[in-house]
Amino acid sequence: MNRCGVFDSGIGGLSVASELLKSKLFDEIIYFGDTARVPYGNKNESTIIRYSLEALEFLKNFDIDFLVVACNSASSVAIDELRREAGFPVVGVIEAGVKALDAAKTSNILLTGTKRTIQSNKYQNMLLDLGYQNIISVATPLFVPLVEEGITEGKIVDEVFELYFGDIDKSSIDYVILGCTHYPFLAKSFKKHFPNAKLIHSGQAIVELLKNEYGLKEKSDTSIKLFASDNPEELRSKAKEWLNL
Repeated sequence: MNRCGVFDSGIGGLSVASELLKSKLFDEIIYFGDTARVPYGNKNESTIIRYSLEALEFLKNFDIDFLVVACNSASSVAIDELRREAGFPVVGVIEAGVKALDAAKTSNILLTGTKRTIQSNKYQNMLLDLGYQNIISVATPLFVPLVEEGITEGKIVDEVFELYFGDIDKSSIDYVILGCTHYPFLAKSFKKHFPNAKLIHSGQAIVELLKNEYGLKEKSDTSIKLFASDNPEELRSKAKEWLNL
């Protein structure tokens, strides 16, 4: 059986799990959300690495063949350590997201993410190496608790968007990189505020990377098992709502 472990700091990685389920590249997906310690984006580097390695050890119990790090904060600081310890391919959302950006080098790109992801400069450095110059980076940590609370549209969300992006000419943005796996659940709000922009979605980017670089083919069906370090009932409830389980 071909199994993929998916790890995130909370429930946001369900946006990646959803795309993996639809792609049918694996027989089974094992999802672990570290909900007891969400969010990772405001924690220091050594703590995120420790939490990530603990998640890897948990997922190894299921004989997984791939690990998808569906957490941008973990992908920004822990990916090398995870690859050294795994013994199987480890794919992070940052690398996948940058590779999914097929745009003119003069495009105006808005990068959003947690404080840790933005401060790591991993996205920015990879984009600059590819020749992109017009990059605006904004840390948007309040989006994570909003999604965790199921608040993805409406007055409160609009006010937070204005708080973070009020000084930006929204009509000039060509691409928005959703640099946190929670953010695709805010897609309608992003499209409302950035009507001319194409959204770069981590889950879709991961699927394309797995197909293109690992040659994975569609299976007949994919099942999923869900685990959380705290309140697993909430994770299963959100999965039922968001993944149509």
